[in-house]
Amino acid sequence: MKDWTKAKLNVLSTFGQGIEVLQKSGIRIVLIIDEHDCLLGTLTDGDIRRNLLKHISLDIPVSEVMNTSPVTASKLLSRDEIVSLMGKKGILHVPIVDENNILSGLEVLQDLIYKPKIDNPVFIMAGGFGTRLRPLTLQKPKPLLKVGGEPILETIIKQFIGFGFHNFYISTHYKAEMIQEYFKDGSNWAVSIQYIDEKKPLGTAGSLGLLPKLDSKKPIIMMNADLLTKVNFNQLLEFHYENNCEATMCVRAYDFQVPYGVVQSNDYHVNAIVEKPIHKFFVNAGIYVMNPNFFQEVNGVDFLDMPTFINNKINTGSMVNSFPIHEYWVDIGRIDDYEKANIESKDFI
Repeated sequence: MKDWTKAKLNVLSTFGQGIEVLQKSGIRIVLIIDEHDCLLGTLTDGDIRRNLLKHISLDIPVSEVMNTSPVTASKLLSRDEIVSLMGKKGILHVPIVDENNILSGLEVLQDLIYKPKIDNPVFIMAGGFGTRLRPLTLQKPKPLLKVGGEPILETIIKQFIGFGFHNFYISTHYKAEMIQEYFKDGSNWAVSIQYIDEKKPLGTAGSLGLLPKLDSKKPIIMMNADLLTKVNFNQLLEFHYENNCEATMCVRAYDFQVPYGVVQSNDYHVNAIVEKPIHKFFVNAGIYVMNPNFFQEVNGVDFLDMPTFINNKINTGSMVNSFPIHEYWVDIGRIDDYEKANIESKDFI
């Protein structure tokens, strides 16, 4: 059980500081208090993602985005009563307060109930050449490069295991035998690993067509093997189910500042000059959830990259949602990314 006191945040703090507290505590809720520990509101992971989608500034007071009427419970309630309350309200956390609303604890649903295994398949793309990481990848494939003392792919698999996943597929091509020799059938980690061997490079989406027939009712989580992140995969899957879409893709906020004053004009008439404006975008984070019927037309023969595949599906009417992630995330595509990941690994692994 995590230390719930790390989820406390003074009401005078900013929205950005709230995100930092949520990330560091790992509890998926921030408890907003005053100087006397009186609970004034909460900020959940869902609250944060909804506001990120609106491009809310990280500098606004957390009081402007917090839930001012959270469900709370008395410490006199039993464990079963608290679980029942969570079930009725559809919530994962209940702050414990006294008669004066002074915060004295936090109950987390996952700590109160048994966590079952999750049968949804996990498909990890590990077939790339890692060209930008040469010479490191001349002798071994990128997924086997070590960050924090263990291969990147092993860290990814262990993360999924921690959330209850046990059914893995790994797509391989470059130095495939080294990856298969290291992980074998997954029994060393008490999971099942099956390999999808690309005889030729098929792109980031092409190997979906090589997967065996899957349970049509269980969405698959797909992820690149060169990512390290603290995304909660259970929550990602819950989001996919709740929004009733065919596919969900993780996105990250990316800000770009123009280094000059931008002139706004109508023909020859200058309307305004905006000094060094910041443009905000969402970029693909390389993690997806897909219903099996979403990719059933992928033939496993032709090269197909993910942006082309997703755009084609959207253009033919498929529902694709975005899941903004605020957690730690790094794409280990270049030497400096790899060095950065190793420096940060003490806080990640």
